Amino acid sequence: MQGRLTEPHGRGIQFFPFSEWEQEFALAKECSLDEVEFIFDYHRYQENPLMSEVGISRIKDLSKKHKIAVNHICADFFMVQPFYRVSEDKRKANINMLNKLIVQASKIGAQNIEIPLVDNSSIKNNDEKNILIESIRECLPTAEKYGIMLSLETDLKPPEFASLVESFAHKLIKANYDSGNSSALGYDSKEEIGVIGKYIFNIHVKDRLVGGTTVNLGEGDADFDRLFKALKELGYSGSFILQGARGKDGEEVETIKKYVKFLKNNIKSLF
Repeated sequence: MQGRLTEPHGRGIQFFPFSEWEQEFALAKECSLDEVEFIFDYHRYQENPLMSEVGISRIKDLSKKHKIAVNHICADFFMVQPFYRVSEDKRKANINMLNKLIVQASKIGAQNIEIPLVDNSSIKNNDEKNILIESIRECLPTAEKYGIMLSLETDLKPPEFASLVESFAHKLIKANYDSGNSSALGYDSKEEIGVIGKYIFNIHVKDRLVGGTTVNLGEGDADFDRLFKALKELGYSGSFILQGARGKDGEEVETIKKYVKFLKNNIKSLF
């Protein structure tokens, strides 16, 4: 996940690293990664390189130079300003923003835009769910035109999550699976994969304590052995995005290298 190779300097766990994002491509290569998931945050979104042709060109150049793909964009913008619990003007502004982001994603060769529906943007009731469905449906013609997936990340129970995806009845609406968020909610990964597995387009690899915060991979309540066995049975072959807890400031590369080793040890049985 973008920003994990950069010292936070008070910017929190996840953020777009405005001053350091270009350097992260080289660091990702050093860590034996093959892709970076780009973050499109609400904070200073106008300055995000995804929003300008100069920025798009620079992303493509760095991706080609370091052989680091950008397949997924995490639209944290919609966590700060969700499609519901806002004015109609802001809802329409969100639709316009998602449409623009779809176009820009296509320019860098991305496949997918993730829409987080957790924490501040968590769906609280059917009215909010219906507003979300209506809003995203308005963006489907653009997604179809440019061939961009829209994957939802939610804290809903697996049957409700599957029902939400199915309500669109559209091949471009998928699910993003987050191992840490699921473990924090006490969900059983094998049961989850059994319910939503066929919709999963991308996976965030994270570890959390039940009801608690993010911790180092292997130190929380995520049952990775059970998860990866379920993914093997599913035949999953998509991305694994490292979104683990941050280590000591200044040791970001060492932390990610440790996580890469952990991840490779867990997925080697899949191939």
